[in-house]
Amino acid sequence: MRMKDKVAVVTGAGPGLGKAIAVTLAHEGAKVVICDVSDASLDEARREIEEAGGTCLAVRCDVSSSAEVHDLFAAAVEQFGTVHALVNNAALTPNRPIDTERRNTLYAYLQTPVERDSLRFTSEITDEEWLRYWDVNVHGVFYCTREALRLMEPQRYGRIVNIASIAGISARSAHSPHYSATKGAVVAFTRSVALEVAGANIFVNAMAPGGVATPAFNGYLEQIGETGRNRLWQSCPAGRFGSVDEYASTVLHLASDEHYLVGQAISPNGGSAI
Repeated sequence: MRMKDKVAVVTGAGPGLGKAIAVTLAHEGAKVVICDVSDASLDEARREIEEAGGTCLAVRCDVSSSAEVHDLFAAAVEQFGTVHALVNNAALTPNRPIDTERRNTLYAYLQTPVERDSLRFTSEITDEEWLRYWDVNVHGVFYCTREALRLMEPQRYGRIVNIASIAGISARSAHSPHYSATKGAVVAFTRSVALEVAGANIFVNAMAPGGVATPAFNGYLEQIGETGRNRLWQSCPAGRFGSVDEYASTVLHLASDEHYLVGQAISPNGGSAI
């Protein structure tokens, strides 16, 4: 019960990794406040937490809206009195058909003998695509962190975990320069805020995961076939991607009182970036 009597907000907690983090924190005793833009996945996550005996408040929230983020934290305070931990997980990820095409192009370029040339990713990104990623992945982290600190600073206690990505600390996701840029910004923001607030016993850190074995990515692995999968695993010494539960356990550690980490970007990635 490492989170006993703690209130934790987890953004983007409807599907995949976000839900696994919320379930893990609840299992360790936290009262969890979850948000997502999908009512269906949000309701499913709430049911799963409550059926496991956890306490959960589900709030629909688009983190790219500062007004909606304000209302999210107001609801958390009204229900539970305060917030002790924040996990900034909500993010746009490159999972559209064009993103799959770019990813396959990059992997083929890196792992097969083909003629060297520009891959033409950045030059084809639209203004709208670029700005939307920043709205969610960076502005959303800022809005949530600002609201959390307004509660944590007076109580002189808090834990903030920002979910970055291996894309933000390496070129592993060169197929998505807009995504990589936002996750690099999250790492930089983490370090800056961590130094600012550590004296108030508020520890801010980031987890920068490698590949996450979500249902969506497992679908991609099926799509690329055995040859594509074998080519992909050549770049990951562990020979597989991490499970959502493996990543959630790292977040649990960073959200608990069992560490002395400040401003660190921890990257569980199976050896893909060492």
